[in-house]
Amino acid sequence: MGLFDFVAEAGEKLTEKVLGSTNDANINRPVEISPERVNQLRQENIGRMLAQLDIEGEQVTVTVNGALATLTGTAPSQEALEKMVLCAGNQHGISQVDCQLQVDAPEGGSGEAAEAGASTFYTVQPGDTLSGIAQQHYGSAGKYMAIFEANQPLLTDPNKIYPGQSLRIPRLPA
Repeated sequence: MGLFDFVAEAGEKLTEKVLGSTNDANINRPVEISPERVNQLRQENIGRMLAQLDIEGEQVTVTVNGALATLTGTAPSQEALEKMVLCAGNQHGISQVDCQLQVDAPEGGSGEAAEAGASTFYTVQPGDTLSGIAQQHYGSAGKYMAIFEANQPLLTDPNKIYPGQSLRIPRLPA
């Protein structure tokens, strides 16, 4: 599908996975970690996040090399593919996702797949709200739930978005 750009500083950090509990009084102590270990931790974290999506029928392999995450395998729909790309791209330290996934469902098959095929990605800016993003993309702030629902389970609360996060903006049915 191609290469997607993300904000590397946004997303979940690996601090706890590297250091253990972040409640440690010595949190600022220097820690040496190899680039290979960072790649492995990011890869494992993206794998966990993909599993939480609970997408039936997906067969995805994740590899991480520095700030590049590569997804290979198959996705059951365009919507599932987009959510998997966002899962990987919203990982702290990842600035690009090389999506080499194939979609099992043919384009334009179901209404949901056709709608998801028209999705765009939006990077949240400081001060953004889902209602403001909905106003910008749909001309109506009240349609923010369409964006929230299109990004579940990546979003758990419509009031909790952060700058640098990437969201799916689906095309609304006519």
